[in-house]
Amino acid sequence: MRKYENNLKGYEEILKMKPCTIVLEPTGVYAIRSSQYFKEKGIKVLQVSPNMLSREKEFRGKKTDFYDAEKLENMVDKAKEYEYNPLREMVTLYLFLKDIEVKYKNRLERTLFLVSDNNKISKERLEKLAKGDFTQEELYQLEYTPIVVEEIKVLAKTLLETQEKLKEVRRMIEEQVPDNHVLLTIPGIGKLAAGIIIGIVGDVKRFPKPESFVAYCGLDPVVERSGRAVISRGISKRGNKYLRSLFYFLAVRNYSRNPTLLKFYETHKDRLKGRKLYFALARKLARVVWSVWYNNKPYEPK
Repeated sequence: MRKYENNLKGYEEILKMKPCTIVLEPTGVYAIRSSQYFKEKGIKVLQVSPNMLSREKEFRGKKTDFYDAEKLENMVDKAKEYEYNPLREMVTLYLFLKDIEVKYKNRLERTLFLVSDNNKISKERLEKLAKGDFTQEELYQLEYTPIVVEEIKVLAKTLLETQEKLKEVRRMIEEQVPDNHVLLTIPGIGKLAAGIIIGIVGDVKRFPKPESFVAYCGLDPVVERSGRAVISRGISKRGNKYLRSLFYFLAVRNYSRNPTLLKFYETHKDRLKGRKLYFALARKLARVVWSVWYNNKPYEPK
């Protein structure tokens, strides 16, 4: 078996063999560049899901580079042609910046608490702190106050910059979602939410059943059976944390706008309480999203 480096030199060595088709395992970011490179050279690029390879491993034995290459060769009929998802990079950047925003905000609130009885952050206050304007602040004059004040300036300025970048990336995501996309027919799903879902999921056809999509979103229930008793232990949280959080947020905020979710809420509100009810709503919304998107049919209340 010959090995090729995942760089330009390796790609050029492969091109010398004049391949018409390349089959590979999509191992995250490491597969995107090579797939796009060969596609733009006019070569058909097929990808075999890592899940398929893992299932094959369970039957055939140990996972090795040599054996994976052999399996890929024999699984061409199960492979899917590579397609670049333009929303993927923008969505991952947006989520990356969102995580940073939360960290900076938490740090700023913590730092403000060290010198002030008010650690709440408004847009107006943030702008003043970023400029070093503390004229309206009532600060404890402690030994560490001068150092903490400097930290507050840095945190406030960086948080403002991050929020501005988030606005810019959000606009870019929304511009990539067509006005007539079928997901936008679901009440409560706007262009940002639709863009995040499309960017993370990619091709919804890889989920032939709603249960597999719900599991990917980390919203599938954990059920334990003992004799005739069936006990629910909440959700698995094994799927994508961003989709789980998004569907939960949308369910809490917009269930009253969606006839399907509102009916579910009214039916189950006496039996389910608090987060259990909202996670159940999030799971219901994920099933609605799958049905509308997979079948490419506008949302219709049932």
